[in-house]
Amino acid sequence: QVQLVESGGGSVQPGGSLRLSCSASGSIFSINTMGWYRQAPGKQRELVARISNGGTTNYADSVKGRFTISRDNAKNAVNLEMNSLKPEDTAVYYCNLYQRLKNYWGQGTQVTVSS
Repeated sequence: QVQLVESGGGSVQPGGSLRLSCSASGSIFSINTMGWYRQAPGKQRELVARISNGGTTNYADSVKGRFTISRDNAKNAVNLEMNSLKPEDTAVYYCNLYQRLKNYWGQGTQVTVSS
């Protein structure tokens, strides 16, 4: 069993910043990828950013240069720094852990960017 607990999120004006954090517990293996996905109303869930246990990162084109993902392997934690937020970043953000061909998800946290 794997549990993912997210924190952060909330409401911010355009151009503002937010930080999301996620901590994983349970049966965590050393080789895995952690990341963040988001789902806006009426849209499919999409990758925002992910990072391997070795530090390799991938970002959606829409967030490159604005968002930064990082992780602490010792704590099984992943963070997402979001800067220069735009209204189109509004969505529910989900923490993800991928290991041994299985995906695990957090409960989601709302991010709203609005003036």
